[in-house]
Amino acid sequence: MNILITGGTGFIGTELRRLLLRQGHFLTVVSRSPARYESEKAKNQTFIAWDADFTPVMEDIDVVINLVGENIFGQRWSDAVKQRIYNSRIENTQRLVEAIGRSDSRPQLMISASAVGYYGDRDDEPLNEHEPPGGGFLSQVCVDWEKAAEEVQQHGVRLAIPRIGIVLDTGGGALQQMLPPFKLFVGGPVGDGSQYFPWIHMRDLCRGLVYSVSNESFEGAYNLNAPNPVTMREFADALGEVLNRPSLFRVPEFVLNIVLGEAADPITDSINARPNKLLDNGFAFDFPYVREALADIL
Repeated sequence: MNILITGGTGFIGTELRRLLLRQGHFLTVVSRSPARYESEKAKNQTFIAWDADFTPVMEDIDVVINLVGENIFGQRWSDAVKQRIYNSRIENTQRLVEAIGRSDSRPQLMISASAVGYYGDRDDEPLNEHEPPGGGFLSQVCVDWEKAAEEVQQHGVRLAIPRIGIVLDTGGGALQQMLPPFKLFVGGPVGDGSQYFPWIHMRDLCRGLVYSVSNESFEGAYNLNAPNPVTMREFADALGEVLNRPSLFRVPEFVLNIVLGEAADPITDSINARPNKLLDNGFAFDFPYVREALADIL
């Protein structure tokens, strides 16, 4: 298939491209700096700029995968950063949908990312795809992000919205932030440790992202995290065990709030999301348990 990807050079998108290329697809990757990827251009992979006219591009596209969005980790959320986080998701998604609407030959499918942050901080409540959104900044971003994507259905395009959990892999995301203290023998849980941590291995994430490509009846919002969520304490213990390091030094939530403010929410919020829709449709996770996932990654 001909697949257009936004966010295709980021933490998730880079690994997703490898999977799609192995599967034999042809990729058009939207990038802020396409010239940086000149060496990766090939007959089955090309890079275009965000200021391109997407309407004619859509004429030859079968699937759009929308992963666009400012990174939420590694920076304090000032008002300006929050505006970038919001605009990068909603405005760019709207732009894609509008281009699809203007094209004469439209994609069959749009996969537009969201996040389990949609549910907000919900203690130990099991959260399936039918639960309402929570409160807070990230929840509102996800609600508006999904609404922007839903407009594509008015153009007859099937839509899948993966609500992505906390992705585990080297080279980025939450795990990259947690590894250095453990390697220095001062690692431990973040916050009080009781909050649910909706993790997923990068390989399962990429497989789950494209599940709707070959499953033509699969659509709508679905949780994309491992079927066995753990608490932060359980996650820290598993990480320490895999690294052969102690997991004794808790980072209090008030310290995170002082240092990061709202940017601590993705780690301190408790989100017990369950991937019921994927499981009900026969999806099998390669890494359903966190210790095995961490052992494979590290």
